[in-house]
Amino acid sequence: MKKNTTSKSQKDFLFVLIKSLTTSEKRQFKLYVNRLGINADAKFLLLFSELDKMSEYDENIIIEKKVSTKQQLSNLKAHLYKQILVSLRMNPSHQNYRIQLREQLDFANILYQKGLYKQALKILDKSKQTALELDEKSIASEIIDLEKVIESQFITRSIVGRADELIDQSKRISLQNHYTTELSNLSLKLYSEMLTHGYVKNDEDRLEIMQIFNTQIKNIAFEKLNFTEKLWYFKAHVWKNQLLQDYKYTLKYAYQWVDLFHKNPEMIASHPVWYIKGNTYLLKILFLYGNIDILEEHFNRFNEKVYSSSFAQNENLQSLVFLTHYNTLMNIHFVKGEFFTGTKLIPEIEMKMEKLRDKIDEHHFMIFYLKMAAMFFGSKKYKESIHYSMKVLESKGNVQEDLIFHTRILILMAKHESGNDEDYDEFIKETQRFAKKMKNPEEFHFESVKFFKNLNNIISDKQLKAFEAFDEKLELFSTNEYYRRSLLYIDIRGWIKSKIQNQDVIEIIRQKVKYKRRH
Repeated sequence: MKKNTTSKSQKDFLFVLIKSLTTSEKRQFKLYVNRLGINADAKFLLLFSELDKMSEYDENIIIEKKVSTKQQLSNLKAHLYKQILVSLRMNPSHQNYRIQLREQLDFANILYQKGLYKQALKILDKSKQTALELDEKSIASEIIDLEKVIESQFITRSIVGRADELIDQSKRISLQNHYTTELSNLSLKLYSEMLTHGYVKNDEDRLEIMQIFNTQIKNIAFEKLNFTEKLWYFKAHVWKNQLLQDYKYTLKYAYQWVDLFHKNPEMIASHPVWYIKGNTYLLKILFLYGNIDILEEHFNRFNEKVYSSSFAQNENLQSLVFLTHYNTLMNIHFVKGEFFTGTKLIPEIEMKMEKLRDKIDEHHFMIFYLKMAAMFFGSKKYKESIHYSMKVLESKGNVQEDLIFHTRILILMAKHESGNDEDYDEFIKETQRFAKKMKNPEEFHFESVKFFKNLNNIISDKQLKAFEAFDEKLELFSTNEYYRRSLLYIDIRGWIKSKIQNQDVIEIIRQKVKYKRRH
């Protein structure tokens, strides 16, 4: 019974919205209702109080307490939902320039309808200048459309060439909006390809992505693009090169994406989400390259900006900053081989994960759990490593197959190291079955399962040859551009080399860091 209630509560939008409200937002809602002169016993207020007290959504309680009948409840909830949104719109913490521009456009519409044309035009002209400065062409276009409507009814003879000016502005904005539409459509298509089909697996996949990309991009003249179009242009290139696993060009365009904001710092406040996302890709690709000095330099610059008082604050941005900050921080510890230090972060991360559970998708949580498991593995705490790995395998969410497969490999590594091999053979069989059921299984997946299956049947003094043979196969996989991604989830090669060289895996990582710093 409880399971059904939880499922319902997650689906009930009104309940989730009320639970997301801060104390100050709840207080403002009550003040807003009082200003409307609504009776404190009004049913939608009673419903608000009742839902606020619930830990889980239960419709039966509302009906039992006669807050509403079953027939009236749907309409009552819809009314309450709307009133909460109106109250939130008035909250200063949710005010931004887009809402303010829309508000000015609404005011101009009201003045126009009252026949106060000059007053309406004055508001529109000021709002249009702000919209153009902020590269908000959609709103600017709406403003110009209203200006044209008013001018067609009320000729402002004091402004010479007013009609030509509006026509010229309208044409220029229409062209820029066309570029924005083309580039945003391309970016969204590529992003969708990445989520639905994953990275390219062969030449046929590569050809298909290049065809999608080139068909759209060939008509774009970069020198004619403004800020927003350039932003979409760089996004499209980042996602294309991510799909192609071409990390050199992913790095190039991720850097240009972030640099675009640094060259136009006023736009960070206008597009904070895309500033965070650009840094997310840049920091991720720098981690894959392993150059710790450059990674830390960009990480510090990111933190300096997003934790400054001038950076916008809301729940969405907080969750995005959390993901980028802690993923990068853990990546830095991985690059340096600082596993023991990394494990000390885990309680802090888990506490923040719990607070943001409703705002972050399951896949991101699973990535964190895999990283935690890898941190414990590097710290030689194999029991804890298996514990966090199992959180990934037991997830009911939509988790990528590669992530699950590599979690299984990490468990096999931990079982081998700890000597806890009671269910080793059964786990191998399960992993083999999983690999066969994958949508796009690769040779790497089957060879990995084969290696661990044989490893458990080889006596200790002959295991070295097995490690050396598997290392040779991993070397071949690393030269294949379509297998490259498979070797990035966990550092299986570092572990294999540590066995061959009879060194701690931390020492192997430290050698790589020194090499990257010299080059």
